[in-house]
Amino acid sequence: MPRPLFRWFCGLLLLSQITLCHAEDAELARLFREAGASGTLLIEAAESGQRYVHNATRAAQPFTAASTFKVLNSLIGLQQGVVSGPEAVFRWDGTHYEMPDWNRDQTLASAFRLSCVWCYQQLARRVGAAVYPAYIREARFGQLREPFVVDQFWLDGSLTVSAEQQVAFLKRVALRELPYRTQSYAALESIMLAEQTPQYRLFAKTGWSARATPGTGWYMGYVKSERDTWLFALNIDTRSADDLPRRQSIVHAALMAKGILPSPSR
Repeated sequence: MPRPLFRWFCGLLLLSQITLCHAEDAELARLFREAGASGTLLIEAAESGQRYVHNATRAAQPFTAASTFKVLNSLIGLQQGVVSGPEAVFRWDGTHYEMPDWNRDQTLASAFRLSCVWCYQQLARRVGAAVYPAYIREARFGQLREPFVVDQFWLDGSLTVSAEQQVAFLKRVALRELPYRTQSYAALESIMLAEQTPQYRLFAKTGWSARATPGTGWYMGYVKSERDTWLFALNIDTRSADDLPRRQSIVHAALMAKGILPSPSR
């Protein structure tokens, strides 16, 4: 094949691959319309690389990490030895919070499940500011603006991450490609487990940043089944806490629509 023609062919092939990777998924778009939500959802198979995306432009846009950082923060805390495992205890200092369930001692497992901010602020202070930049760069978890406040940076906008970056990070976590101990990964999966059936296990974390208007609601995680491991990351605009249930409902509907989770009729 003549070289100019070969280059044209390669360019056309690359363009078609890019278009396929970022093609709007009509089924996902319909779910967002029905929910009255503005945002993005990216779903990707870890092994085959098959992808479904709604709003690819937004999927590449960084937003405040909020509580989605608790996934990496838990791994860092476990790896550093500042928490020993799911039953590690955080002592409540008596401060009263708007979330009643936070107003008591917590374990790492309950802190993750309840998205307990003060617990992970304790963890962050134990880890120390000097430790975080290297871990975040290694995990390629978004962008960290320095200098930062050690117990605020994932809440105040210093740490931002896109849905694309969330999925890439989750793939490294699910496939255990980052250099953490086996015990650290096992503890993380123990606290991330949100649903389990004989057919699949779903590991997930919510997040909500409400310091700007609109706020940003996150839902990210992965599904392990016999067929593959499916990674997902959603973020949507939020006006109030009333919008938060849409995070899980859209993702669950999307995973069922794509046959990743069984539908109720199956």
